[in-house]
Amino acid sequence: MKNKVSTRVLLVEDDENLGGLLREYLQVKGFDTVLASDGNKGYKAFMQDKFDVCILDIMMPHKDGISLAKDIRSINSEIPIIFLTARSMQDDIIEGFKAGADDYLKKPFNMEELIYRIEAIMKRSQKKSDMVNQEFTFGKYVFNPNNRMLTFDGEPQKLTTKESELLKLLFMYQNEVLERNYALQQIWGDDTYFNARSMDVYITKLRKLLSKEPQIEIINIHGKGFKLILPE
Repeated sequence: MKNKVSTRVLLVEDDENLGGLLREYLQVKGFDTVLASDGNKGYKAFMQDKFDVCILDIMMPHKDGISLAKDIRSINSEIPIIFLTARSMQDDIIEGFKAGADDYLKKPFNMEELIYRIEAIMKRSQKKSDMVNQEFTFGKYVFNPNNRMLTFDGEPQKLTTKESELLKLLFMYQNEVLERNYALQQIWGDDTYFNARSMDVYITKLRKLLSKEPQIEIINIHGKGFKLILPE
């Protein structure tokens, strides 16, 4: 992960008091932060400068955060995006993820949690970048996410798209917690009950596929998600 001092943040928030407070807090924490007061200004700032992460309010004049995220994604498909929303409606969260969000925070939120989210998302982004064209070797297993192939001791097993995507996410979080809702949003697009049950089925399949190496486990973290345990 990049050093926080070098991390450039685009913050787009139309609430003058909150925006100023967030910008000041992020600056104190070492993040070089540019504040824009509406979606149009945020888009202009994005086009004029280089950023490492975008933090966008959803409800804004001129151009809302979801529209802005779509515009940003059309230019840069990889930059991490975090949404801030005062709404609690599930539809807004789903629309945000469909627009390309990596994470979201509901207002009001703890500012320390915002820092945690930024650091976590930057870490995931770096891992994702490092995983391009990479094979993973663990014990006698080799996993190639690009061709969806899991090989054990020279014997290949073709994975389904969702099996491969889920295993890839677990690798991004190896020996850490993969949050259930995040995995559902990234792979299924929303976290409905039926999608959650479907994901549990895929987890069971992956456990069976990885069972030939007893030191490798996918464990449930109650109330949070899953953890892929690999030997350090």
